[in-house]
Amino acid sequence: MSYQLTYKPYGEFSILIEWEAIVNKDIIRDINTYKTKILKKEEREIQDCIIGYHSLLIVYKEILCKVAEKISFLKEVYSLEESVNSKINYVWTIPVCYDLKHGIDLLDISEKTELPVEEIIQLHTNTMYTVYFIGFLPGFLYLGGLNSKLFFDRKSTPRLKVPKGAVAIGGKQTGVYPEESAGGWNIIGNTPLHFFDVTKKVPCFAKSGDQIKFISISEEEYLKIKEEVKKGSYKIEKKVIVNL
Repeated sequence: MSYQLTYKPYGEFSILIEWEAIVNKDIIRDINTYKTKILKKEEREIQDCIIGYHSLLIVYKEILCKVAEKISFLKEVYSLEESVNSKINYVWTIPVCYDLKHGIDLLDISEKTELPVEEIIQLHTNTMYTVYFIGFLPGFLYLGGLNSKLFFDRKSTPRLKVPKGAVAIGGKQTGVYPEESAGGWNIIGNTPLHFFDVTKKVPCFAKSGDQIKFISISEEEYLKIKEEVKKGSYKIEKKVIVNL
């Protein structure tokens, strides 16, 4: 499927390509396919490719002197029918402890949505989430697919300290805080896993196009996994999916 795209300069070194402004699995697949095509044609010229929900920012190593020509070239690349190597993506299983000790906003969400805590947890774990892009903090995954029953406004006053591993809901999204930070999302649980590790060759295990499956674990299991993660013996469960 091809989309009507818009192209515009974004500073001296970049071109911003935009799709229809909706959150959509097919669009994120198209973005990833287009990114692969572009890198195949001119990887040596490119500094970075930054993916958004419905955008792709191409950052070049040198100032773009002939922007119109570059945009024309990018349009040609998008229209190419040539096949690209299939991109392998994964479904990652993420254990989460939803005990009230960790899910400090669960009771507030339950009261305001009139959903029992158990149902909130069930709705949150019954969904397969798509990783659209990574941002805000290194390793912070922007996930699509949250059940509409769990849509819940962000806090009017953000917390100064949200704990590392906090699983939270903000508006129509859910995500995991990879490090302790300030944040205004509503915390419903905590995972003992590292979402960003500078000691790894690939610091963030997930990438755009992957999927996340949350599973509920007890406090005892949480502490056990946390110790295994600390020792480096825990392996995140994953299954291969192919998007292209």
